[in-house]
Formats: sequence, C-alpha cells, structure tokens
Amino acid sequence: MTSTPAIPETMTAIRIARPGGPEVLEPFIRPVPAPGDGEVLIRVHAAGVNYPDVLQREGRYPPPPGAPAEPGLEVAGEIIALGPGAMRWQVGDRVCALVAGGGYAEYCVAPAANCLPVPKGLSMAEAAALPETFFTVWTNVFDRGRLQAGETFLVHGGAGGIGTTAIQMARALGARVFTTAGSEENCRFCEALGAERAFNYRSEDWVAGLRAILGKRGIDVTLDIIGGDYIQKNITVAAREGRIININYQKGARVEVDFLPVMLKRLTLTGSTLRIRPVAEKAAMAMRLETVIWPLIEKGEIRPVMDSTFPLEQAARAHARIEGPHRGKIVLVTRIGEDRHA
Repeated sequence: MTSTPAIPETMTAIRIARPGGPEVLEPFIRPVPAPGDGEVLIRVHAAGVNYPDVLQREGRYPPPPGAPAEPGLEVAGEIIALGPGAMRWQVGDRVCALVAGGGYAEYCVAPAANCLPVPKGLSMAEAAALPETFFTVWTNVFDRGRLQAGETFLVHGGAGGIGTTAIQMARALGARVFTTAGSEENCRFCEALGAERAFNYRSEDWVAGLRAILGKRGIDVTLDIIGGDYIQKNITVAAREGRIININYQKGARVEVDFLPVMLKRLTLTGSTLRIRPVAEKAAMAMRLETVIWPLIEKGEIRPVMDSTFPLEQAARAHARIEGPHRGKIVLVTRIGEDRHA
C-alpha cells in the first residue's frame, strides 16, 4: 500500500501576465489551494488546453466570480485531499474534472460533483482531454439539441477537439454525421472517425454537397463554432424542426441573416457557454456522461483524439499550437505526469 504524497505549500502554475498572444503565459510560484466545501484537491498530472483559454488570455473571456484567475478548464490526476462535504471520492482516486479555472497548475481544486473516474485504458494525458469537450458536446448536442438515433448531425471544425469528440459521440449513439474541415487529409481523418461525409470548406461548397446527399431531408442538429456566414448556411441546410447550436463565433457574431426560413422550417436557434453554469448543472452532465459515454470509451468505441502534449511550463507553445493547424486535443503535462508516463 502506497502512502499519500505530502501536500507542499507552493506549486508551479501558469498565469496570464497581461492580455495578449501566447507569449504572455508564464510560469510562477503560488500557494497550493485548499479544497472548500464539496471540493477536492487534485494533484494534477495533465491539463487540457481549449479555445476558451485562448479567449481568456486575450482578455475576452474573464473567469466567473470566485474562480481562479489562472487559465485551465480541465485536469486529470489523483485526489490528494477532501474538503468538507466532498462525497463519493477518496484520497488516491484517479479522476478527471471540469473546473472553472486554475487547471494550468500542479494542484487544482475541483467540485467533487464535477469529477469523473479516469476511464480504464486511458492515460492521464488522455483523460485530461475529456471533460471540457465531452461536457460541451453532451450538453449542446444531446441536451439542448436533442439529437436522436437516425437523425442527421452536422458539426463544423471536425478535426478539432470539439469536432472529433462530437463526430464520435453522435455516431456511437446512432446519428448520421457530417462535418467540415480545412484539408483533404483532415476530411479523410474525420470520415475514419465516423463521419459519413466530410467537406473541405476551402475547396468545396458544403451546402451544395449536403443537398446532393440529403435532398429535402436536411440536417436535424448543427453544432457550430464558426459563425459568420455559416449562420445563414446552417439555416439553409437545416431540416424542418431542425436545431442549430452555436458555441463560438470564430468568423464573427454580427451578420445579416434572412430569418424567414427559421419561421417556415420551425427551426430552433440557440447557444450556450459552459464555464459559468452552476456546479449542480455540470454534475447532472457528469452523471449522464458516466452512464452513457464512459462505457463506450472503455470499450474503445470512443476515444480522445490527441494532437500533442507540452510540459506545463511551455503553455505558451501549446497556445501557439492551438491557434494554428492541429488535429484533436492539446494537453499540458506536469512534472508529476512526466514522471508517471516516462
């Protein structure tokens, strides 16, 4: 039986020195946080890198009240301390967790209810790639979008972290999946993950392509991170009673739109953010993921697609990577994680 590692007084974390490019991310030493009521302290092995972290670094996505100022929305590691009222978990449990901030660090506090067990067969780095994207896809595609088996599903940016997750989850639960990506190589990769057809948005008219395949059938649920002119195009390809969910607007949120088809097709246009939602709402998502999706991960039917890993202290390089061409998830690994997986 191994003993529980001692908790140090300080740790290395990553802070945003000022709003700006990747270079503003810098390591610093700060006190190890203490878990509060209903929280656990995680000895972090790996932390996922996500677009909301980029927006926070640029000064466009401030942390919610009470959240750590440091970036990082998902971690994987071992629980090293329990706060009052922290249910279910024990010291030493291997978990991945969705957090409101502070994940880019060697230790991180997380709500106990927003933790999930590390799926069997996954490394800590792979587990750290799960929470932000899997919670996001579940709540938007299956809760808000109500995607059902047999329906058609379109996700833009299929080769990214959200896209690779959405393709696999929707296909595993019985939907017909379509996507867009920025190269022929990425399109074929998305199809290998389960997309029926991937369109190269740089060289193909994906609206015409979908119409050629589906005719008047249309797309039942669309998950869009692009915005801009895609907003009208999503409406154009939507089926009657279709649901369109925006979770980012990389090409802009202010556009001129013809809303007549929304009325005629009885469409639902919606969107959401995840970070500011209450712990209880995220806990409900965690329960559904553990029940429905975690068994599929452990069977190998769904897997996190990994692009690259970087040492925690090289968070700036990881952010430069996520802002350029990449495929799947980018993860920071702490010294603890490097030791574990050496």
